[in-house]
Amino acid sequence: MTKKKLGYRLPDEVWARLAPLIPARKNTHPLGGGRPPRPDRDCADAIFFVLRTGCQWEALDATGICPHSTAHDRFQEWVEAGVWIKLWQVLLEEYDELEGLDWSYLSVDGSMTKAPLATVGEKKRAQPDGSRQARGQTQRSHGDRRRTGRGDSGRSQS
Repeated sequence: MTKKKLGYRLPDEVWARLAPLIPARKNTHPLGGGRPPRPDRDCADAIFFVLRTGCQWEALDATGICPHSTAHDRFQEWVEAGVWIKLWQVLLEEYDELEGLDWSYLSVDGSMTKAPLATVGEKKRAQPDGSRQARGQTQRSHGDRRRTGRGDSGRSQS
């Protein structure tokens, strides 16, 4: 069976937008020889196959599209080169020209806080809140001062 029949190949329209964004490959073999690099189109087909199916990278080896290590390495190179951000921008601009984007409604969803509990196996434990708590000592709030018996201020009087 060929790749075309199995639906692994990116549509030519998508490849035409992606190909110009991919940086030129350098020969990284220390002696200048070695096996020629896998074509970018094969790697892109493999990357989009993983994205479409949700399979693990290692499962690519069974498909024959591209070795998983090559596809994953190329994916990481393209992330560092900003290829995916550029592709997103190109496609977003094209969609805006064709259909138009409604910018009147925008939403941002996210959280930048730590989870209150961390799981360790089946047990849950509180995260250390400071150096004393990390050593097993509790931290006291300002309203929970011990009475020392030396007056209300808690300081010794001379």
